[in-house]
Amino acid sequence: MNEAFININGGELQSLELFLMITVLSLLPSIIIMMTSFTRIIIVMSFLRNALGLQQTPPNTVLVGISLFLTLFIMSPVLTEINENAYIPYKNEQISAQEALDRASVPMKTFMLKQTEVDTLDMFMEFSGEELRENYEELPLTVVIPSFITSELKRAFIIGFLLFLPFLLIDIVVSSTLMSMGMIMLPPAMISLPFKILLFITVNGWQLLFSTLIKGFN
Repeated sequence: MNEAFININGGELQSLELFLMITVLSLLPSIIIMMTSFTRIIIVMSFLRNALGLQQTPPNTVLVGISLFLTLFIMSPVLTEINENAYIPYKNEQISAQEALDRASVPMKTFMLKQTEVDTLDMFMEFSGEELRENYEELPLTVVIPSFITSELKRAFIIGFLLFLPFLLIDIVVSSTLMSMGMIMLPPAMISLPFKILLFITVNGWQLLFSTLIKGFN
């Protein structure tokens, strides 16, 4: 009788773990977007493509792929810590699933708090009714995640604005030159595009952009 009861309980626990695993996998895209460096990178990539005046080059699939691999590179220390402190002990049945989740949330929360502005954290703490705390790492994820996303959007748009400036200057120079030459019917974007690409290649733009993005998360 006891063995049957244990088997039933074991089956229920396995079913619960399977349900939790399916839930985590279904939420994985949202976790990647909302809790990692992916958001800032993909927005900056989109700004760069628009600043260059290229509509479909690089295509969206390439931009997403680049953003994913850069995200994996940036988040590798966090993922390593989660693997060592949460997944491996849980796999070896040394800790429970709840404790594994608690341990996994610590490095993620630490990473997000490093990128989050204090004013944004205070705003969401006020909205949620959370009390002010000396240690922000004690805040729940329901406060940290929206604060992190808000800060990431702000930084991404600032980087995008700075990316637009040199290319905008080229557009202005080309438009003024065409106007002074009386070539009104010739689209300025057609003439400025090769100069934008040449400028981007000359300054080794991809390497400069990637290095700036990576250093921005240190």
